[in-house]
Amino acid sequence: MKKIIYLIVFSIAALVLLGGLRSSKVESDFDLEAFAELPVQVGGRIKPLDSVARNTLLILSGRQKVVTDEGLTLSPIEWFIDLTMRPEVADTYPIFKIEFPDDLGLVGLAKQGQRYYSFNELLPFSEELRRLYAEINPAPELRSPYEKQIADINNGLMRYHRVMHSLHPVGGAERLDRLVDEYQSYLATIQPGMVELRKQQAGEEFDAALLKRFITFADDYLKLSTTAYLRVVPPPPPVELLEDWKNIGLELLDVMKDDPLSPYVTSYASLTMAYRSGDAEQFNREVRELRERFIADFPGDISRVHYERVFNGLQPFYISMQLYVLIFLAVCISWLRWPKELAKAAFWVLVMAFLIHTFGLLSRMYIQGRPPVTNLYSSAVFVGWGAVLLGILIEKFFKNGIGAAMASLVGFCTLIIAHHLAMTGDTLEMMRAVLDSNFWLATHVVIITFGYSAIFLAGALAILFVLLGVFSSRFNKDTARSLSAMVYGIICFGTLFSLVGTILGGIWADQSWGRFWGWDPKENGALMIVIMGAIYLHARWGGICKDRGLMALAIWGNIITAWSWFGTNMLPVGLHSYGRMDSAYAWLIGFVLVQLVLTATALLPWRFWRSEFGQANNRKEKKRSLIAAEDAEA
Repeated sequence: MKKIIYLIVFSIAALVLLGGLRSSKVESDFDLEAFAELPVQVGGRIKPLDSVARNTLLILSGRQKVVTDEGLTLSPIEWFIDLTMRPEVADTYPIFKIEFPDDLGLVGLAKQGQRYYSFNELLPFSEELRRLYAEINPAPELRSPYEKQIADINNGLMRYHRVMHSLHPVGGAERLDRLVDEYQSYLATIQPGMVELRKQQAGEEFDAALLKRFITFADDYLKLSTTAYLRVVPPPPPVELLEDWKNIGLELLDVMKDDPLSPYVTSYASLTMAYRSGDAEQFNREVRELRERFIADFPGDISRVHYERVFNGLQPFYISMQLYVLIFLAVCISWLRWPKELAKAAFWVLVMAFLIHTFGLLSRMYIQGRPPVTNLYSSAVFVGWGAVLLGILIEKFFKNGIGAAMASLVGFCTLIIAHHLAMTGDTLEMMRAVLDSNFWLATHVVIITFGYSAIFLAGALAILFVLLGVFSSRFNKDTARSLSAMVYGIICFGTLFSLVGTILGGIWADQSWGRFWGWDPKENGALMIVIMGAIYLHARWGGICKDRGLMALAIWGNIITAWSWFGTNMLPVGLHSYGRMDSAYAWLIGFVLVQLVLTATALLPWRFWRSEFGQANNRKEKKRSLIAAEDAEA
């Protein structure tokens, strides 16, 4: 039986792992894997086209796949290549997520059971959308939920249009089918066109047809230079890869300054024509030549781009999330049947999930060239990682499944938070200037975020203590003692890290802003965590609070930590408000209310605790009351 249980648990874990690896493959005659690795520059960061495709889809539809009306499922890069090279096809794909179109004034758009709409379906409402957008509050932080949806749809359509025209000028299918010829015609028109332009300006006789053709090219490419979302043309070597790249429109305009046309422009034109004509052999040859040119121009600098594409396909955090669910279920079942076998199997799967989580964390560090925590998304990933690490240590010491269960629960919840934070776009964005310090990111930020991990894990353990104590008759004194020791140890750890991290933050603030402490909301939140930890420790050491009070304090720590982590970013003030996220306000309020209910539950009198531990304390309390009454009568 023991071997069968191990086999079942590890087989499920292996299926989760293999499922994630298999889903990253794209089956096509066109070498889309190589195409997805082509580097581009967006927001100052060099990234593969695969990342652009995934981030754009997340923003537009909230997911990383496209399901067509025919039931076909497209990967991000399959959708992206259609968007940029076959826009007439991509316009039919339902990718714009709109929950209640009638409520937004888009009467007639809604279809039964439909939440995703194509560009072609939205096209008849373009004038109405522009009118609605012009009427909303110009200040994003003051918009109502209705106005935010209108803004999201309008911004999504603009991004869609800009990404679509990143590789070619605005035009129909006929123009895209002859891009290379168009560029050659343009190059041949520049010099004579400039001559005719000077003649016109001098009042001399000029060739009107030639001048018109030249000005038409110039106008089209000027529009392209302001529209194109991606910068796909790197500066000629030898230069640093991170120097500003050009989009195709800007590169075409610069040819008028006697600059040679970059071969990257003609390569993307050839790629577009080959893909549209279905010539996989020509397409693959062009992709191969493009990659070889990048490697030759920037030797050693493209490795991170390649690695990022592989990392995107592996999706280690998604795999970790699934494993954390498996671990939690296995531990819960182990408390009912097969405790030793299931608990041991769950522990080793937890170690596996932690290693995959660690791989994802280290991969992001390598790609970004930064310490692990640089923004809200990475902080969520790191908080979960830290909680799982501490949970493994707890499980190794106590061996009762509690550490594994709570670590997997916190790990899963934080990765869910990270998943929703990724909806805003690139999670590997360039650093803000004031944060551009690897030393302080590796010390202050990492240490204080590790403190968050500890406080949240302690809070989760305290919640388990309360729920088992109030509702489970099997919760006994030994389990209560173990859980109490876990909470105490983790809060000691979390308080120490929060204190050190806060002091280091003050030193960094003194170097950046010329003052050690300024009562900034984020600074106050960090200080509140330290004070909460100190109150817990003094209450325990001084005997001021016993089990119920201490668990209530630990649960209250969840509220304070959530405020310090997210709440401060919702305020319109503060030097640390780098990741404003108004949409999370309701979730934070809901979380706080749940924690308040749990805190109140922890403080219920012992007579309401159904557990053996609670009833034993209830009997002790009654006995003390009787003795006190007898002493009073005497």
